[in-house]
Amino acid sequence: NMLAKVMSGALLGIDAYEVSVEVDIINRGLPVFTMVGLPDGAVKEGKERIRSALKNSGFDFPTNRTTINLAPADIKKEGAAFDLPIALGIIQATRQLKTSILKDYLVVGELALSGKLRPVKGVLPLTLLARRLKKKGILLPMENAREAGVVEGIDTYPLVSLSQAVSFLTGGIGIEPLKISLQDAFAAGNVYEDDFTDTLGQEQAKRALEVAAAGGHNILMIGPPGAGKTMLARRLPTILPDMTLEDAIEITKIHSVSGLLDSRQVLVTERPFRTPHHTISDAGMIGGGHTPRPGEISLAHNGVLFLDEFPEFRKNVLESLRQPLEDGKVTISRSVVSLTYPSSLMLVGASNMCDCGHMGDPRKECRCTPSQIHRYRSKFSGPLLDRIDIHCEVSPVNFKELSEERKGDPSAVIRKRVNDARRIQTERYRDKRVFCNSRMNPKQIKKYCEVDSEGKKLLELAVNKLGLSARAYTRLLKVSRTIADLAADEKIRPNHISEAIQYRTFDRSL
Repeated sequence: NMLAKVMSGALLGIDAYEVSVEVDIINRGLPVFTMVGLPDGAVKEGKERIRSALKNSGFDFPTNRTTINLAPADIKKEGAAFDLPIALGIIQATRQLKTSILKDYLVVGELALSGKLRPVKGVLPLTLLARRLKKKGILLPMENAREAGVVEGIDTYPLVSLSQAVSFLTGGIGIEPLKISLQDAFAAGNVYEDDFTDTLGQEQAKRALEVAAAGGHNILMIGPPGAGKTMLARRLPTILPDMTLEDAIEITKIHSVSGLLDSRQVLVTERPFRTPHHTISDAGMIGGGHTPRPGEISLAHNGVLFLDEFPEFRKNVLESLRQPLEDGKVTISRSVVSLTYPSSLMLVGASNMCDCGHMGDPRKECRCTPSQIHRYRSKFSGPLLDRIDIHCEVSPVNFKELSEERKGDPSAVIRKRVNDARRIQTERYRDKRVFCNSRMNPKQIKKYCEVDSEGKKLLELAVNKLGLSARAYTRLLKVSRTIADLAADEKIRPNHISEAIQYRTFDRSL
């Protein structure tokens, strides 16, 4: 009876957990190959890949009764990353590999029939797991090495093939562990192609985006097609506050688990910008599916989720965004397991004013009937609209603005102002579980959003004239607080309130 054990790992949400691959080969009985421990199709098919890889690498595949257990046995295992640990376990159990150092390493990798190694998903969380388990190193495919190399305190050994893994373990060849400086990778990033100087005119919309970025507010841009809504939204990540290293690692984890990192990429250092199409399903948006995957809101974590043609999204998809927007995380529950993915993002919606899109367009006449306009407006989900602090009208740029030489502030200048405003907020909410103005609770709004008598008159006028709901009223106060922070003013002044009132277009037009 021959037994071997190899340490590997699997993904659960954006983190990895330890899986021990146990191989038992019995000399008597029929030649049966059994795999237990809730393997899915891709794991079970590994048997055929491993058989060919062993043969083509010059090793024998056991003809005796072979049992492979993936423990813990009650969580479903998926993917092809167990190929390499199982193959090494078989080689060790059949005494073709005589070494005791295999237990010091965490092993992942998919095998090709030739014995070559193919990349797998989620290597960053797996490397962090190896470090947590105090392993000496991690053995993984060459293409995943850069992504794993940024984790300090653990050696990353890039491998090309199964036979190379065996000769490394037996001391036949030495492999230099790959080291990449996390600080250098982080410092080299944060370079955006786009810039706010690319957009001519649109001063009002740029200002609204600056306020949104400074307070972490969700924003809805309304205007005719071709007014530049998408162009503006694309440049929003360039003025969001500077990312911390923790933010970058968290985004990289999500992208790693989703298989979106290319082999050259070490760390995601730019804030994500996701633009799902309006035909997306709710599983695509918030995550889930048969084997749960992060949805668009998690891929946009620490960045921007841009919903163009906002009212065209299915109602249930928009409704499903409410909770994750409030909580900054999304939990997907399945019968066996419950996964949590982070989803702390800025929501940017873009919409026309009416069906044909030309309402409010000075160049073209709107042909919609009042009932059509009413029907179009009713598509906006009330509860979700309530979670959007800023509404801003974007009108087409006229020739005078296009031909003007004067360019607005570049992104770097705006980002500095946003950083300064965020610093004031960090200071203010230091001991609270809040990190920006948009997250204030009613108690905090009462404490930090005091207004003088002149400001109160303005607010009363707004509430009575525009018929604002109680929710919209608190939105007004939050946005006023952010505008005051941008001006580095401790008090909310009447001019801050009047600017905030301008950002409730939709309440007026509805």
